Formats: sequence, C-alpha cells, structure tokens
Amino acid sequence: MTVSKLFGLVLFCGLLSPSQEVLSGLSCSVSPGAMQKVLSDAILRNGLLQQHLQGLVLPNIMGEGGLLNSPTSITGLHLVEVRLPKLSVVLLPGIGVHLTIGAKLELSGNCLVGLLSELIDILVDVSISANIKCTNFESGTVQVVTEDCLCILGAIKINLLSGLLSLSVNEIVLKQLTATLPGLLCPVVDIVVNLVNIQLLGTLNAVIPVGTAGTIHYQLASLPYTSGVSLRLDLDGVVNLVGGSIIPHDSSPSTLPSRLDKLLVLGLSQSFLNAAMDLLIQIPPQTIPCTAEVFSGAGHLQEAILTLIPAGCPACRGTSALSIRLSLSGKPLLLLEENKAVVELSVMIQVFLKPLDGPILTLLLLKADLGLGVQVSITRGRLVLGLSLGSISLSLESSDVGIRNISNLKPHCSALLVETFMPLLNGALEIGMPLPNILGISMVKVDIQI
Repeated sequence: MTVSKLFGLVLFCGLLSPSQEVLSGLSCSVSPGAMQKVLSDAILRNGLLQQHLQGLVLPNIMGEGGLLNSPTSITGLHLVEVRLPKLSVVLLPGIGVHLTIGAKLELSGNCLVGLLSELIDILVDVSISANIKCTNFESGTVQVVTEDCLCILGAIKINLLSGLLSLSVNEIVLKQLTATLPGLLCPVVDIVVNLVNIQLLGTLNAVIPVGTAGTIHYQLASLPYTSGVSLRLDLDGVVNLVGGSIIPHDSSPSTLPSRLDKLLVLGLSQSFLNAAMDLLIQIPPQTIPCTAEVFSGAGHLQEAILTLIPAGCPACRGTSALSIRLSLSGKPLLLLEENKAVVELSVMIQVFLKPLDGPILTLLLLKADLGLGVQVSITRGRLVLGLSLGSISLSLESSDVGIRNISNLKPHCSALLVETFMPLLNGALEIGMPLPNILGISMVKVDIQI
C-alpha cells in the first residue's frame, strides 16, 4: 500500500451553531446543534413542509352521534396552517438519521350534524418520526430512503361555529384522523426529505473557481457514514485547469476518524489535495539579476561562484553581473504523516552570464531538492497552505565552464530561495483552495489533525 493510502490531513472544523486506518484526507467537524439547525432551516423555516402539506385534503369523516344521535359528516377537511413546528435529529450508527417533526396541524372543513351545517376547526398535535438512510451512491450523489415512518397523534381540539359539540364527535374525529393522517403525512415527509437531500447535496456538488487558474468540482467520494456521534462525509473533486484539462488524481475513498465533541466530519484525500496544489502553483520561470536590489546575498553568491570558475576561461572576463533563472522541476508533492505535513519540491537554478560578443554561458545548472514545512489553516472558507524552507539538497546538473565542486554554494542558494522563490510559492498558495459551503454553514473555527 502506498504512502498516499496510509496517511492523511484531518481538519476538524468546529462551526458556530446552537484505532482505524485513515487515508490521506482533510476533515471538518460541526457542533451538534449545527446539523439540527441546517435541517430545521431547510424543512421548516424555509416553508418546505408547509408548502407540501398545503394541498393536504383528508377524506370525509362519517359517523353516528352528534346532537340527538343524528348522523355526523365532516367534508372538505383540509390543512389551514402548520403551527409551532419543531424538528430534532439523532444519528443512528451505521444507518443514517432519525428525524422527528412535531407540530400542531390546523384543519378546517364543513360539519353536518343532522340538518345543521356549519364550519368545523380542528387543531391536532402530531409527531412524525422516520429513519432517513442514504443509499445508491453513484458519481458523487446519493439517494435517501425514508424508513419506519411513524405518525402519532396527540391532543385534538375541535371547535364548531355554534359551539355545540358532543363527546361522540370528538371520538369520531380522533378515530378517523388516527386512521388516515399517517398515510397522508409520511409520504409528504418522504418528498420533503428527498428535496432537502437534493438541496444539501447541491452545497457539496459544487463547481468553485480557483482564482484564474481553474475550477474544482466537488462531490462525495463515497456514501455518508454515521456513527452514534458523527456524520462523516468523504469529499472528492474534479480539478480542472483553465481550458478544461483535468489534473488526474486517485479518487479512492477514505476512512475518517470521529470526534466525540463534533457531529459532522468532512474529508479530502491527500491525492486530491495534491491535484489542487498543482492547480494553485502555476509559477513560470523567473529570471533575475544577481544584484543586492533583488537578493541581499547576491554579492556573496556571485563571489562564491566566480571563485569556482577554472582559470583560462576567456569568455568569463569582462562580463557584467550574473543572472539567475529559477524554474520548477516536476510537480510539488504533499506528503502527510502523523502530525506532520511536508511538501517536496525541486527547483532548477541556472546561473548564467551574457558575454558582450558571444552566446549565453551557463556557469552552473543546479537542481535544488527542497523539503518544505507546511502550515495549514482555514481562512474565509479556504484551505491555505503556508510553506517554509526546511531542508535543501543541491546537485550539479551541468556547467559550461567546468565547475565541479559546489559544496560551498548551499547556504547561498538556500538564502536565494528563501528571499526570492519562497515568496512566489506562498503568493501562489495565498489564494487558498476554496471549500464547498457544506450544508450552508460557514466555517469559522478549525482544529487541524494530521
């Protein structure tokens, strides 16, 4: 198994709102009240439940009783208002979410008792509970299934315009509503839950621009997983350069850890992070003069290089200051270990001069293999990597003037890269990798675990 399938970057993101093998990844955690708030906003406060219950029409209620034991019929019974709706969420280990919706339903219709016809208003307490299970994962999307829906009726209050009401009418209404309401309400809940699933997946399945470099199309990497304390979402994405070409990466799903104090865990694989870093680090070759205005150690570097030039190099005489060309060699590689993140990066350093009467002369072509320390943070909803030079290994690729020994150049090249190239790297990464607005919750606090 490769390193990329063993280690991961795990971010536990605490959001403001009322031993397993872990693949490379990033994960964010939401406080328990946040999930309930998200679903409550989507189902209740946005009026989705009210909207789909609005057309609810109940079958006629027929029975014996009422005044003077006359036959009783209630017709045209329909929903007027959903009062005081409340929602609660409990995670079910390995199953999904247990959703409970409590509300008072105001119903209205026509009541005929004997020959007396008048309006009837019914206020009934209902509690609807169901298990919501994710299934059928395909191409980053999932379906939800509503199982074990249970509708329990509580207190019923009945008002007739005349105020004349017998106990038997209460009994008839209670019996009929108990028999009919669950069969009407549970299908509505199923419809609402599926619509909310589409809405919430839309916050994950999002195409987000990354500056002018390209886009990231986020999606789920596997089915959501629930434990008794957390909902875990493993994210992946398609990383596109401007123009449409895709930066490939391994999309294997991750096994994410749980956090007892958090409800939602989000994950991004190391392979995905590398693809996103490739998108951000698009640095063209840089040619700079070896002067103090550009690099404070320029004089020492130039002096050290000139002392390495063998005697008898006529082309090296009477030249101006040296020039330096810095360019990336290959792609940067993010490596994640326990409590540690490192970026490995290779830079070509070409030191050359342009004689007055001849072609460009490469005094040195060096390859610098860098080990860069990584500081990870979340800023304004973006994952930002800050790099610092940790180690450098120099190797001589070629020299037009016969230089062979470069052992004394390491501190000078290290200073050169710190002053000139590291700011370019961090400038490219400063824009950050935009994260999807998961479930519509803005990330404001982040705990990072690697």
